[in-house]
Amino acid sequence: MTVVVRPKALGDYETREFRMLIDGRWVDGAEGRTIERVAPGHGVVVSRYQAAAKADAERAIAAARRAFDEGPWPRMPASERSLILLRAADMIAARADELAFLDAVESGKPISQAKGELAGAADIWRYAAALARELSGESYNTLGEGTLGVVLREPIGVVSIITPWNFPFLIVSQKLPFALAAGCTTVVKPSELTSASTLVLGEILEAAGVPQGVVNIIVGTGPEAGAPLTTHPHVDMVSFTGSTGIGRLTMANAAQTLKKVSLELGGKNPQIVFPDANLDEFIDAAVFGAYFNAGECCNAGSRLILHRDTAEEVTARIASLSAKVKVGDPLDPETQVGAIITPQHLQKIAGYVSSASNEGARIAHGGTTLDLGMGQFMAPTILSAVRPEMAVAREEVFGPVLSVLTFEKTEEAIRIANSIDYGLSAGVWSRDFDTCLTIGRRVRAGTVWMNTFMDGASELPFGGFRQSGLGRELGRHAVEDYTETKTLNMHIGRRSNWWMPR
Repeated sequence: MTVVVRPKALGDYETREFRMLIDGRWVDGAEGRTIERVAPGHGVVVSRYQAAAKADAERAIAAARRAFDEGPWPRMPASERSLILLRAADMIAARADELAFLDAVESGKPISQAKGELAGAADIWRYAAALARELSGESYNTLGEGTLGVVLREPIGVVSIITPWNFPFLIVSQKLPFALAAGCTTVVKPSELTSASTLVLGEILEAAGVPQGVVNIIVGTGPEAGAPLTTHPHVDMVSFTGSTGIGRLTMANAAQTLKKVSLELGGKNPQIVFPDANLDEFIDAAVFGAYFNAGECCNAGSRLILHRDTAEEVTARIASLSAKVKVGDPLDPETQVGAIITPQHLQKIAGYVSSASNEGARIAHGGTTLDLGMGQFMAPTILSAVRPEMAVAREEVFGPVLSVLTFEKTEEAIRIANSIDYGLSAGVWSRDFDTCLTIGRRVRAGTVWMNTFMDGASELPFGGFRQSGLGRELGRHAVEDYTETKTLNMHIGRRSNWWMPR
């Protein structure tokens, strides 16, 4: 049984109209087309955007190029950039309720979760502001009396930032403030499904004092608006978060002009649970890890690898807790699992469940779509008796679906965890520290949680191995990712002749 919070009508809410930000001006698209966003939890149009075409993307790139080559932003003292980013962080916090509402209605995520993400985002902007003043190079006074070497760090240039629909404000905040802290200029393209909060961020950055052309924001589809951001010769770097398939295309496009690429992609993240684990804490974390953001999360703990001695008991307890999870209206503070992003994605999730069932997996809980009168919803679902070769155990479902696999020996658990193409994150549960450390060292993942799951902090790097991406976001080196190094090799005194005859 699923606890349902039925969606309520949005009442007299008026559809918000948004324009694009290019070169410090709010403008219409070159072709006059618009994109409407229907709220996935309420079934009504909540936002309308100007749709960018290739010409709009090129205008935004040109503005960012001028701002970098001729404007003040890359040349101002880091302390001044830091103060602007701190003002932006304060304004984000002041408008957090508005931003959270926009993310909730456009993405379908619960409003309480959206507010938590906004608090985290403001903290990231403050952290990036601090790192702006820490960016430094190196000097080498050890090269002999005739040489002094200095290594500079310079902003890489124009950065294209392309963000997904599942964490609209949080993910742009994992990229943009660090690029700005380094002195870069940017063109930002949020998903056309969830662009509102990023456009409001443009208003905030203008008010905070970011010069014109430094941040440009366009809205449109990948083929029309996104592709030029990955191929244009005046773009120096692409930072992309999204599916692994589009990540590969982004990398291939960027290779045409040898751009630097940062990719945060998919995940199929295991939690390995040993019999001596604190099962009360694990079961809560398992439910949270599987259903947070309706499972539409690259970091979701969608694979449980349970020891055979406790698998049946643990699965039953997870099912019991799953039955208490409240699914429904994203704007109800009590909701824990909101709406699925589109009807097409809901059918994709349901298709994975159906295929797994046909292949021999058992539905231990849920397994159905939910008709709540408006929007689209999926019941929290647990699949047991899943085998490692099944698609549901190897591919990113991106929905509230938990696959349960089993193991007997530690080596078997590690082999199952590493048997797929992804390597974003993992978890291990055991009271024995040696066991946790063994798993932590041998599982191929960018983050391994020990006796917890999906904790995070601005100070800790985030990213994956293999087809989960390239590079890292957050952490103390995050600003450096948006820089190039330059060597100054300085000769001191008289240079000895080598070529000219003596």
